[in-house]
Amino acid sequence: MKSFVATSTAAEAVAAGKEVAAKVAAGIDGAKVAMAYGSCDYDAKALLGAIAEGLPGVPVLGNTSFTGIITPEGFVGGDDPFVGILALGGDDVVIGTAGAARDTAECARCIGKKLAEEAMKAAGKDCPPDYWYMAASPAEEEYYIKGVTDVIGRVPFFGGSAADNEIAGKWWLYNGTEAFQDGCVVAFFYTDTQFANKFTGAYAETDKFGVVTKMDGDRGIAEICGKPALDVYADWRGMSTDQLMGGDLLVESIVAPLGVKDRMGDLVAIRHPMNGNDDHSIAVGAKVAEKTCVIMMDGDVDCLVGSVAKTAGELKEHIEKPAAYFFVHCGGRRAAIADRIGEVADAFIKEADGVPFLAEFTFGEYGFEQDGCNSIGGLMLSFTALG
Repeated sequence: MKSFVATSTAAEAVAAGKEVAAKVAAGIDGAKVAMAYGSCDYDAKALLGAIAEGLPGVPVLGNTSFTGIITPEGFVGGDDPFVGILALGGDDVVIGTAGAARDTAECARCIGKKLAEEAMKAAGKDCPPDYWYMAASPAEEEYYIKGVTDVIGRVPFFGGSAADNEIAGKWWLYNGTEAFQDGCVVAFFYTDTQFANKFTGAYAETDKFGVVTKMDGDRGIAEICGKPALDVYADWRGMSTDQLMGGDLLVESIVAPLGVKDRMGDLVAIRHPMNGNDDHSIAVGAKVAEKTCVIMMDGDVDCLVGSVAKTAGELKEHIEKPAAYFFVHCGGRRAAIADRIGEVADAFIKEADGVPFLAEFTFGEYGFEQDGCNSIGGLMLSFTALG
């Protein structure tokens, strides 16, 4: 497998699309996919149209990223609009892509099934891939995964959700020249080359935990150990519930989210408390099941910054010399890191050690742990080595 990374910060979408596509076309022969991550400030359809014009026949997929991206150039974004592409190709890989906007007449699981079938067809295959990628709107990711798994079985995957700069639903998913705000895109990889993924929150466990005794839907924790969930969490934090109402909970919980262990105990999937509700329930960013134990996790900004080098180092233990890295970094973590983002960029560059890479900032992260299921979380890192 071979790879190439290019960026643009042109002020206007068409100019940015043309510039980044021209760099990719000059930098890699026979690209088989262009994984694109851009700014919410751009007209997404205009951006994708310009990229497609410059990379005819190359499937494009991806999404908007929270505030910026990181590449070997450093942090790209901030006050400037941005777009970056990780292009992959080579004679040793076949890639099939598919995407669809969310049709409310169909369940997300049904859409996942269709996308799996379409991605296999696009690759000219009738068998499961060696691994796969997904991007989706931050809402029903678990069910898209279930739909894909219905078709191909348990195949390792990686990816992350679309994000915007304001947590206001202004994100976009990219699929060829199409852009939509609610839906899913996938890429199936058929190759004999290596693949490795490290999926972690990189938080420390505390001794504060409890059983979820009542849920409100998939993503609303109503009670922990029979008590209002927000009251329990506030007690764990030594705070008043007034300090954790509404969106204040989202900010306060970045350094102390909730975690759910997988059945093997190898992965603690982070559940980011998103909102403290008037009934003292807690809205979280991913599915939780009743009678599940939730653990309060612990970290600080130093931990968030340092976890990049630590996690990248752990990833490199599983693969010798990749063709590319794709780093999915939670947008909430990035918000807490704030003006220390330069330290994070430096860590990515150092750990990549000359290998092309792209890091995006998402509102949901996807990955897997060996012997476990594909999973999603928030406030997590999903670091992947390809080829």
